Amino acid sequence: MSTTPNDEWLYTISSKNKLIDLNFKEIWRYRDLLLLFVKRDITTVYKQTILGPLWYVIQPLFTSVIFTLVFNNLGNIQTGGIPPFLFNLAGITAWNYFNNCLSGTSNTFKQNESIFGKVYFPRVIMPMSITISNLLKLFIQLGIFAGFYIYYLSAGAGLSVNANLFLFPVYLLMMALLGLGLGMIFSSMTTKYRDMNVVIGFGVSLLMYMSAVPYPLSEARKKFPESVATFVEYNPLTQIIEGFRYMLLNTGSFSWSGFFYTLSISIVLFLVGIVIFNRTEKSFIDTV
Repeated sequence: MSTTPNDEWLYTISSKNKLIDLNFKEIWRYRDLLLLFVKRDITTVYKQTILGPLWYVIQPLFTSVIFTLVFNNLGNIQTGGIPPFLFNLAGITAWNYFNNCLSGTSNTFKQNESIFGKVYFPRVIMPMSITISNLLKLFIQLGIFAGFYIYYLSAGAGLSVNANLFLFPVYLLMMALLGLGLGMIFSSMTTKYRDMNVVIGFGVSLLMYMSAVPYPLSEARKKFPESVATFVEYNPLTQIIEGFRYMLLNTGSFSWSGFFYTLSISIVLFLVGIVIFNRTEKSFIDTV
């Protein structure tokens, strides 16, 4: 079959692309594959485990109990009249979504090198599927949080949600953008530097304690050295954790300047992650 110069290809696959190429049109064309990866991520995480999806529930509950015993009972961290267990559960629920997105996407190239080397599809679908599948874990843990919230409310605890609850989808987006952006940056780095996996695991563990997860920001201002307290305050994850608790428990601090600061950082890190990810996917197969 002969072709003429006027013939046009239906799709063109090329290593040349724009600096920031979100390519939503192509991602939409591969939406069935995206949903397939989301389903795979959900069903295989706890496959061949005894408790299965119950780990979604056990992990935040046990962590909240440990935080309550260590930070509130032993360390005398005040939670502004909120039951310490519920206070910790709110922070851990928000942190877990970010942590799962970051940890899941930070090893994208290494974990999927066998697939990437055989067939073409938009590579960004892989980290996107992890971010979407982790929403299921988040909503399960939010359901557990709602159950304890109702329990403490019925027991006479002075609980109330804040009018800023309408910002919940935006906070969810910021957590996803931060986790996805940082994950894509680290994933690109691990193609050349394998010890980055150790650094990420260690660094994320430390970051949790510097993001006001087990304590309110007000306590950090009182008890930390000024330099450490400033770092905690300007950490975008701190603003997200504080905002999350402010919405659900009506405690803590909130400012519109901090909100837009965090939103801006989230968008910038996501765009930087896209740029680095797109550049890495052209040649990663030679170095992974």
